[in-house]
Amino acid sequence: MARVTVIGLGTMGRGMAANLLRADHDVTVWNRSAGRAGDLLEHGALEAASIADAVSNAEFVLYCLSDDAAVRDVALGADGIAAVVPSTTVVVDLSTISPEASAEAREAFEQRGVRFLDAPVFGSKGEAAAGGLWIVAGGDDETMRLARPVLEAISSSVHHMGGSGTGVRMKLVGNLIVASQLLALGESLSLAAKAGLDLDAVLGVLAVTDFRSPIFDGVGAAVRAGDYSPSFALALMQKDARLITAFASELDAPIRGVSVAAGYIDDAMDAGYGEENASALIKAIAARAGVDLTR
Repeated sequence: MARVTVIGLGTMGRGMAANLLRADHDVTVWNRSAGRAGDLLEHGALEAASIADAVSNAEFVLYCLSDDAAVRDVALGADGIAAVVPSTTVVVDLSTISPEASAEAREAFEQRGVRFLDAPVFGSKGEAAAGGLWIVAGGDDETMRLARPVLEAISSSVHHMGGSGTGVRMKLVGNLIVASQLLALGESLSLAAKAGLDLDAVLGVLAVTDFRSPIFDGVGAAVRAGDYSPSFALALMQKDARLITAFASELDAPIRGVSVAAGYIDDAMDAGYGEENASALIKAIAARAGVDLTR
């Protein structure tokens, strides 16, 4: 088993650390806000007092942080991971960030001879807790070979997308699909409600057709129940929508659907739903249509 350090104990990082412990890895954790380790310590994790202490003896360092600014602070700051991690360590960035910030991180680690993967994840709270995330990784073959057993402990599947930067680019492509599916679900349920259709019957059709989706199933039932408890916060989806928009703009790729979804996300944020689940953008769609999707 490996000595693994997990940096960042938000919803995703906590689940990852717990699954690494279940796989009998030696796990050290660190978070910018103290006191987040909780029951991880009861199950054998060690909590470091600083980043330097956290990474000093690590074979692998995994970090999952909220955005570009957090990565630049924790990974690239004066006392950040890149400044203190041993050159023998494999560093894996599991965050959803811009390709530019990911490239900055890769360059900082490679300058010190540290192996690095950009390996963001698909999935949210439930998948992180169950070890069922889907990882899309970019980096060289040897680093991927070394990291795969650790990544498999926190995931349902690991996909090597190619060289450096391909993981983070794949994550933005995938998040475009997530945003588009939430947009489609919200608009279709709102249209169905205005047309006088039984929304439970509508969801029954969506569950069995050739365009069925786990997002339609899970989010559809939650919308009917008025349940927007967060697995992945709307505020983070707003960040991701902006990343996708900037990425596509640089490549001159049309993404009009995401632009529409981003407008609803902004409306939902303005309505105060930022800490609710990302599916709260559907509340903004329903409000625009003048319908109640719980009836």
